[in-house]
Amino acid sequence: MSKPVQTDRKISIEEVVQDVRDRGDAALVEWSQLFDATTSAKPERAVAYGDIPTAAILAAAESVRVWHAAQRPSDLMLEVSPGVTLERRWTPLRSVGIYVPKGLVSSLIMGAVPAQVAGVERIVVCTPPSGAPAVAAAAALLGIDEVWAIGGAQAIAAMAYGTESIAPVDKIFGPGGGAVNTAKLLVSRDVAIDLPAGPSEVVVVADEGFDEKIIQQELAAQMEHGPDSRAFVVRVGEDLDAALAAIEGYAAEHVALLGVRAESLAGRIRNAGAVFVGPYSPVPAGDYATGANHVLPTGGWSKSTGGLGLEAFMKTVTVQRVTKEGLERLAPVIEALAELEGMPAHKATARR
Repeated sequence: MSKPVQTDRKISIEEVVQDVRDRGDAALVEWSQLFDATTSAKPERAVAYGDIPTAAILAAAESVRVWHAAQRPSDLMLEVSPGVTLERRWTPLRSVGIYVPKGLVSSLIMGAVPAQVAGVERIVVCTPPSGAPAVAAAAALLGIDEVWAIGGAQAIAAMAYGTESIAPVDKIFGPGGGAVNTAKLLVSRDVAIDLPAGPSEVVVVADEGFDEKIIQQELAAQMEHGPDSRAFVVRVGEDLDAALAAIEGYAAEHVALLGVRAESLAGRIRNAGAVFVGPYSPVPAGDYATGANHVLPTGGWSKSTGGLGLEAFMKTVTVQRVTKEGLERLAPVIEALAELEGMPAHKATARR
């Protein structure tokens, strides 16, 4: 059993996560009191109040719903050889946790709406107390009622391992700061996460001589996320391949293409979370309104993974059916490979 929180020493994220795992609600309350100046003696649900732009939230949610519904993958059944039939069936996750940074209602939409479209039964939201009222109000509009006024690494630990008040979830979603992302990576040993979405990034790719005002708008919008955000400019001259190589090297979260030559690269870019083409496609349009998901890979992760989509809220189950005749055809393969690997019990199953 861990000891109560001591504040006269350096605290690690790993300690916070382990303490919540060990002591549940008691640790959750103490860390929230320390980090968020809460006063409650137990974890609290977020209470909705204050004015929120209802029409804008519902419009954004509908765009996200339409786009993600179109992504639903198809089940597959195939007789791969006589008497051997395989099925790959998509099924929604039972429960997910969504971390919403302070007051970022758009991040709630990007996590909760695809979960609803996928058919997830239980959606848990955690968000820092200071921004919780607006998030809770937006969640109510979306039909989500389990919203906790808990932030930081302690919220990730609670969703991952559960406490007396909060049942654990099957997968955790949502962006966050350094503490949140470190916690997500720590708990990923035990519970699935979406991706480590860290500080925001943009690469603005612009033709030589393109309107500098629009370039600066994109840079300013990205840096507004925080002092650790990163913004770069790639100028496109005669050598398109050189510009493409620079873009691919950054492997950034967002890429904005401005100008005819820059826009011509749209179909060739592999390493980017999301690509925005043309002067009327500002990155914030994707943050809020187009319907595309704004939870995207950062820190070079776009080299190996894409942004959040419907399939992240689902998983596959493979069903295998083999007839007597089918097994007879497979037997030589089973036996040969089992013998090669020294698995006599495996080999014996080939003859029934």
